[in-house]
Parts: sequence; structure tokens; C-alpha cells
Amino acid sequence: MPDWQALVRSQLDGLALEPHERAEVIEELAAHLDETFEGLRRRGFAEEDAAERCRNEAKDWRDLRRRIQTARTKENIMTSRVKQFWLPALLTLLLSMSFLMLIQVFGPNPWLLARKSGWSLVAPVAVVYIPWLMSLPLIGAMGAYLSNRAGGSQLAVFSSTVFPVLPYLVFFLVALPVIAILNDRLAHNIMFAALFVGLLAWVLAPGGALLAGGLLLQLFYARRLTSRRVVSN
Repeated sequence: MPDWQALVRSQLDGLALEPHERAEVIEELAAHLDETFEGLRRRGFAEEDAAERCRNEAKDWRDLRRRIQTARTKENIMTSRVKQFWLPALLTLLLSMSFLMLIQVFGPNPWLLARKSGWSLVAPVAVVYIPWLMSLPLIGAMGAYLSNRAGGSQLAVFSSTVFPVLPYLVFFLVALPVIAILNDRLAHNIMFAALFVGLLAWVLAPGGALLAGGLLLQLFYARRLTSRRVVSN
């Protein structure tokens, strides 16, 4: 019986992959050729004929190498994107929202941000949960740590850090102006001051707290790297 692993290894010699990835590809292709060979033998083909048919399955090894390289590269990019951005971002979102819900249920009561009209105080336009804001630097640092550990770029690190405030940002910058434009009555009732306070309470303040945690972690890594360089020198 032909040595399919040796055949595949020689034909895919120029495959630019990590050693373990290249070994996986060779093993998968060799197993496929071996399975095809055994199937042909069971159907009554002679060994040489069965082996020749298996070899003919991949006539253009160069094109096969190119397709494997492209597929693996795309797969690696997607895997890296998930590890460097999506997992840290979703974890940051989950932790921040879970802690916020716990505070809303068990307290303490939030600080109310209200706007004044002359000498009267109108209805509050935003609430601020101080303990939640105080926890966000730690949550932001956790997201930055996971992204940084996975080899994420600076953009991926800080994007995953501030990810929890992005839905609020979209709401305030897109939803409210659109609603105000489409509804004249609502446009007269919604004040720019209320929109600004909402942005401050739910986007700028929590975003700044999350970003502070990410920045502190990056500074820690930078100092650690500098210390290692000094020691090595």
C-alpha cells in the first residue's frame, strides 16, 4: 500500500503554515487518500489502479497548496479576531451589565442627574450608579488583559475595553436625533441638555472609567517590558 503521508508531505513541502497546522493538513489529506484507496480496493480495483486513481484526485498540487493556504489563513484571521476582540469585548459587556443589574436590584440607590428650568426642578433625565462606575476600571482592565494576552493590537485592546458603552453611544447619537427629526412633537419636548446629560451619564463617564482601566493595564505592561529590557541589558 502506498505511503500516503510521505506523498502528501512531499507535494505540500512549500505550504507556509505553522508546524502543527501543516502536520494536521498532511494527516487529513493522507487519511482521505487512504480511505479512498481502501474503498476502491473493496470495489475490486487492483492495487496499482486504485493508487493511480487516488493520485489523480489531486493532479494540481500547486493549486491545492494555494487553496489550503488561503483557507487556513482566513481561519487563523477569524480565530485571532475572536480571541483578540470578541471574547474580551463580550466578557466586558457581560460583567458590566451583570453588575449594573445587581446594583439596580439590591442597591444602593443611584445618584439622579436632573436639569433645572428656572427655579424649578424638572424630572430626572439620567441616573448615575456610583458603585457601578467605580467597578468599571477593573472590568475594563480585565478586557484589556484578555485582548493583550491574545496578541491584540492597540485598537483591538481599547475597542474591547469600551465595548459596553457602544450600544448607548449608538442610541444617543443615532436613535434620538432620528426620532427628533421624524417627530416634531417629540423634537420640541427633547432638550439638547437632556441629550448631553444622557451622553455624559451613560457614555462618557462609563467609557472613561473602562478606558482608564485599560490604560492602566497597558502602562503596567509597558513598565514591565522596560524593566525586563533593563535587566537583560
